[in-house]
Amino acid sequence: MWLLVLAYLGGVLTIVSPCILPVLPFVFARTGQPFIKSGLPLLAGMALTFALVASLAAVGGGWVVQLNQYGRWLALLFVALFGLTLLLPQLAERLTRPLVAAGSRLSEVAGADARPRPGASFLIGVATGLLWAPCAGPILGLVLTGAALQGASIGTTLLLLAYALGAATSLAVALLLGGKVFAAMKRSIGAGEWLRRGLGAAMLAGVAAIALGLDTGILARVSTASTGGLEQALVGRLAGKSPANSGAMMAQIPPSADDQSGSGMMAAGGAMKMAANGPATLPVEGNLPPLEGAVQWLNSPPLSAQALKGKVVLVDFWTYSCINCLRTLPYVKAWAEKYRDQGLVVIGVHAPEFAFERDVGNVTKAMKDLGINYPVAIDNDYKIWRAFNNEYWPAHYFADAQGRIRYHHFGEGDYVESERVIQQLLREAGAAKVADGLIDASAQGVQRAPDMNEVRSPETYVGYQRSEHFVPEASLAPDKVAAYSAPATLGLNDWTLDGQWNVGSERATSAAPASRIVYRFHARDLHLVLGPGADGKAVRFKVMIDGKAPGDAHGTDVAPDGSGNVSEQRLYQLVRQPGDVADRTFSIEFLDPGVSAYAFTFG
Repeated sequence: MWLLVLAYLGGVLTIVSPCILPVLPFVFARTGQPFIKSGLPLLAGMALTFALVASLAAVGGGWVVQLNQYGRWLALLFVALFGLTLLLPQLAERLTRPLVAAGSRLSEVAGADARPRPGASFLIGVATGLLWAPCAGPILGLVLTGAALQGASIGTTLLLLAYALGAATSLAVALLLGGKVFAAMKRSIGAGEWLRRGLGAAMLAGVAAIALGLDTGILARVSTASTGGLEQALVGRLAGKSPANSGAMMAQIPPSADDQSGSGMMAAGGAMKMAANGPATLPVEGNLPPLEGAVQWLNSPPLSAQALKGKVVLVDFWTYSCINCLRTLPYVKAWAEKYRDQGLVVIGVHAPEFAFERDVGNVTKAMKDLGINYPVAIDNDYKIWRAFNNEYWPAHYFADAQGRIRYHHFGEGDYVESERVIQQLLREAGAAKVADGLIDASAQGVQRAPDMNEVRSPETYVGYQRSEHFVPEASLAPDKVAAYSAPATLGLNDWTLDGQWNVGSERATSAAPASRIVYRFHARDLHLVLGPGADGKAVRFKVMIDGKAPGDAHGTDVAPDGSGNVSEQRLYQLVRQPGDVADRTFSIEFLDPGVSAYAFTFG
């Protein structure tokens, strides 16, 4: 219920968002006609169409987005003709002659003084819904993310419908007020024809703005009426913060109706208890869920739980820019190699956290760079994730030869315990000569184990949807280019921006050269997930520690003088201190514009 209220309020705030401006002329074109027979059907068609298209786009993949592009162009053509009938009645008469066979002339549908037709207004609303692309502020971002992660359901569609109804409510108020103004002007100056043509011109201007992409591009950046701050305040009031899990990244997913609060944390506690008691008696935790729903399989044809009967299976949920996942990979790869001939099948399930991790090409390249040769399911729609009721990266599930999950572990560590579980399950399956020895994983560079005794800085997201410890907090301007100035000093774990930045829900993008990020941290290693500009060109950067070049404290992606390049979307290791660890001030200056920064992690 709180999420429905939150979505509705976010929709209400859309009226002051710049992205709604091109749609307003379509709504006001029905001004002066009875609200029940004209305005209400239009708003209903708009809300229903937006909710349906947004639901399909969130869970249906790229084909829905591509299909909707054709729908948008058809809607633009329809609304452009609608505007022309208001602007040029004589031209409208000629344009609408082919439609006589369909039973109605567009000029009769669109005329300001024509008898109101609810069906025609609903049709205009459907077209407007196809064109409506509001700015994805914190609330709509939360709703769309939840839709993508939870899949198609009545709940996610209701949330999107609540958002659309909120927008329709504020538009209805504007339409009712506009109708009174319209009627007063007609009575006072007799300007009905002039007003009708003015609305037609405004509609054509709206069509042009949407066709040029101004509804979500320039208008969002130049607006001084951003709703991001108000929406973020509502999110903070009505959505609590998720607890942290040591050594694991917890997915920020709105819970579905049948989720039990804290289920992931209780499961993690069960895993730790199992580690303390040893693997002598492994309980049955449930059956291995179906491995269906992956958009693609890499290194293997599609696998199923039924076909894997007789094999011991390790399912590893990971994503390639997750530092915790990267540090577990040497062990997972070594187990896959050592126990393959004895009956172990390792399956990676790549469930993306950031948008760029949905790109199969990016995942394929990362797997090649990381030396992953076991099967990997691309779980872009989170169907396998949901089947396991998983909540963490990385998460390891161990199934026996009968297809039953017998053990799980979330996060890094407990590698000895996990390997002992593999050995026991292989023996239960009848494997001969299962060695008692343990692997000696060679972990170097980014994959080297963290020094947890020195890690006093938390994972920190740069996008406003999950950002914490940004200073000064009041200066954060969501979804528009703004100038930031870094304070002279920062407290431990505080961070800030300097220069021109556009802070979105999951990333901040530099809008000018010499833009910086500054972070006061305490850890041996500092990593930052980065991506180049939209054109794919490498972005040069310069790293400083306490105002100096890093020298021996440089990370694997940085030279001793602090120089480096962002050439692809991935995690970059920027600092690795060789000696004593203390509070340090890290700064990275991007010499070229366009870089995207996502999240800091430490080790």
